[in-house]
Amino acid sequence: MIELKYGRGSIPFEYDPSRFVVLEPSENKKALSDPEIGEALDHPVDSKPLEHIVGRGERVLLVVPDATRQSGSAQIVNLVVRRLIANGSSPNEIEIVFATGIHRSVTEEEKRELLTPFIFQRIKTNDHDALDPVKSFRVGETKSGIQVELDWMLTEFDHVVLVGAVTFHYFAGFTGGRKLICPGLASAKTIEATHKLAFDCSTKNRADGVGTGSLDGNPVHEAFVEAASFAKPAFAINTIVNDAGEVVDLFCGDWITSHRKACDSFSAKHTVTIGEKRDLVIVSCGGYPLDINMIQAHKSLEAAAQACNDGGTIVLLAECADGPGRRDFIDWFDAENSDVLAELLCGKYQVNGQTAWSLLRKAERFNIRIVTSLEDDATSKMRLTKVASLDTPPYLLPSAKSGYLLPFGAKMLPVLI
Repeated sequence: MIELKYGRGSIPFEYDPSRFVVLEPSENKKALSDPEIGEALDHPVDSKPLEHIVGRGERVLLVVPDATRQSGSAQIVNLVVRRLIANGSSPNEIEIVFATGIHRSVTEEEKRELLTPFIFQRIKTNDHDALDPVKSFRVGETKSGIQVELDWMLTEFDHVVLVGAVTFHYFAGFTGGRKLICPGLASAKTIEATHKLAFDCSTKNRADGVGTGSLDGNPVHEAFVEAASFAKPAFAINTIVNDAGEVVDLFCGDWITSHRKACDSFSAKHTVTIGEKRDLVIVSCGGYPLDINMIQAHKSLEAAAQACNDGGTIVLLAECADGPGRRDFIDWFDAENSDVLAELLCGKYQVNGQTAWSLLRKAERFNIRIVTSLEDDATSKMRLTKVASLDTPPYLLPSAKSGYLLPFGAKMLPVLI
């Protein structure tokens, strides 16, 4: 028996160990204590400790993820704010901004959860709006000519500190680090231009170098780094969290090198080798917020696709309490097939159109069944078969003699050897 996370709850699944192999990360699941985190903050990578960077009377902006990410931000921000105040900073010299990119705004309840009520009540928080031209300004352009527009807030503070978690990302390689600035605090125009680098319109496929766990030679990652460099981050805190969202490892210091170390560590523990692909893969995103919407849940499908034979069945557990993720996401599935969608995408690129193309490609390659709260018309339009539970036949195909179980699909990278 295994409990597969679904939203804020779980779904039990009784399986035959002789038939299924469970693919899980080899991470340390023990949460770090406050003193252990303090020790890491005292010994940053390629940087002085934060207290030696921030002087008395200087203003600090903490950039944190939104509600679609698990980062342990509540514990980290609480400790950082206390350290800064003990170092001489005044609470009114510290502010927080949520790196939402083109995601929805963070609710008041989510802010309390992401920061703790103590911090939320004492430290001013700010919301980024990628669609508001008044909120952003042009800071320069990348080597490839992309105009970089970032939130005005980044100019109003003496020091910008990034706080985020590292996990796999299906085209940026990894989350965290530079992504807190771009796309996190970039304009919709800059977000669109940098994301477009992931798609090659000449081949109607992903661009070379783009993929899960890939940084070197990845044009999207490189553009993010270029764009983020205009913000001149003073310090970065990169966490790795367990399935409960607790911090189990931390790499801090220089915003580029500390992020790379975190990515290397995460990859080493969350990449699993398999000797064969199988006809059946059952995958849970890992619960909330990894299955908060379909755009986020797609990342787990990406992992499952690496372990499933073409024509096989993938069963996805994704509550999607926030629905598809954006209202315009479903519209892309009006396309007859993924080739037509690719043509539309190249004609008028949109960030979520690329996710829609990736999802439709998988729906064409695999028989995808989904346990979800999404409406039937939405799942049908996405070419997904909605089932009531894991017991709903015929989710287990008679021909599927063996399969894989991925309890935390968003955090796994199966690699065929």
